[in-house]
Amino acid sequence: MSARIIDGKAVAAQLRQQIKQQVEQRLADGRPTPGLAVVLVGSDPASQVYVSHKRKDCAEVGIRSFAHDLPSETSEAELLGLIDQLNADPAVDGILVQLPLPAHIDTNAVIERILPEKDVDGFHPYNLGRLAQRRPVLRPCTPRGVMILLEKSGIELAGLDAVVIGASNIVGKPMALELLMAGCTVTVCHSRTRELEAKVRAADLVVVGVGRAEMVKGDWLKPGAVVIDVGINRLDNGKLAGDVEFASASKVAGWLTPVPGGVGPMTRATLLQNTLDTSER
Repeated sequence: MSARIIDGKAVAAQLRQQIKQQVEQRLADGRPTPGLAVVLVGSDPASQVYVSHKRKDCAEVGIRSFAHDLPSETSEAELLGLIDQLNADPAVDGILVQLPLPAHIDTNAVIERILPEKDVDGFHPYNLGRLAQRRPVLRPCTPRGVMILLEKSGIELAGLDAVVIGASNIVGKPMALELLMAGCTVTVCHSRTRELEAKVRAADLVVVGVGRAEMVKGDWLKPGAVVIDVGINRLDNGKLAGDVEFASASKVAGWLTPVPGGVGPMTRATLLQNTLDTSER
């Protein structure tokens, strides 16, 4: 068996084009340009790259980007003060604070300071609570991107046995909630899960997001399973790899996302979608 590769780049490009057209229509109707404030604290190289990509994405689709690059010694009080200003700014529809933050800043306090209706990352407890109640408003970007990929691939989710490996607030937990909402039976696995391989082998759908390079091997998988790899890791040879061993998984899975080029582009595209959604509301 050779897995069908789910092309996240192509789907993300289609989504960005749709968003661009909607933004252009807003302007034609005399409505304001959607605005996204992107806050970066410190000089983490990976974060700088991510933020740069997000700002370029905004420019591509016509969303106005407000850049706030702060030094690493910025205090928590100063950051919260900036968020208060952005909350009150009518030109700012969405606020994104790039994670991780420096150790002296309480990440939860920062997330909760953002108004839920401007929380385009979907991390605020209000938005996660709405998702848990099956009444989502702003949905976390990566899980939402995964759901769009599955939909565009024509995969029928209702009734599938799904395993989510990883229980983070950013990916694992909201991913499980998304799959529950779609009618899957969901098992969430984590660092203390027993007999992980056996649970994966029984799954029709596997979503992996733990940050451990090539942890899931092809012989862990049920033949024909849908495998979504959220991880991105840099190997010793400098190459990027996911949490799934692509070479062996591609011989067993029915559907498989590559790394790079799978889930990553969708996370960025759904951030733009969330920003547009906030402006429409």
